[in-house]
Amino acid sequence: MLVNRTFALLNRILPATEASAHCDIPCGIYDPHLMQLAALSVIRMNQLINDLAPPASMEKADRDKYMHALVRYTQVKEEHAEIVKRETRIIRGDFFKPDNSPPNIGELTDGIMKTASKARQNIDVDAANELLNLTQQFAEAFWKAKGIETKRQPSNQAAGGEYVVPAN
Repeated sequence: MLVNRTFALLNRILPATEASAHCDIPCGIYDPHLMQLAALSVIRMNQLINDLAPPASMEKADRDKYMHALVRYTQVKEEHAEIVKRETRIIRGDFFKPDNSPPNIGELTDGIMKTASKARQNIDVDAANELLNLTQQFAEAFWKAKGIETKRQPSNQAAGGEYVVPAN
């Protein structure tokens, strides 16, 4: 109680000055690469889950090995879908402003969020591929807002797919 009263008195005598920054990363470093990489990870985890063969026997060791792999792939798939959502929120909220936002940025962001949720909820290669497609569109919009031309290049990852990167 005494501590609370002391701090309350100090706050009245010496009020805190409000500080603000324009974003979570005030240095202005934004890049949609991580969201594309995470979308590729979602695709790859779906591929691995689909390729995972159930154990031929119900021996404990075989069953445990199968279940462990399934749980790990599922966890990584869900974590990376959440990374896509987090990176989208940061770039949409902190980088895009009224003067640099494409007209469809709201719909594109909404589509990414809903598709990432769908990719988390199911083993769905189509949803995972659509998530990559939407992150690529988002990356193109991001670089266009910065006045930078883009190109698509192979990811060279086991999942396949492409990255949208600056053309230069």
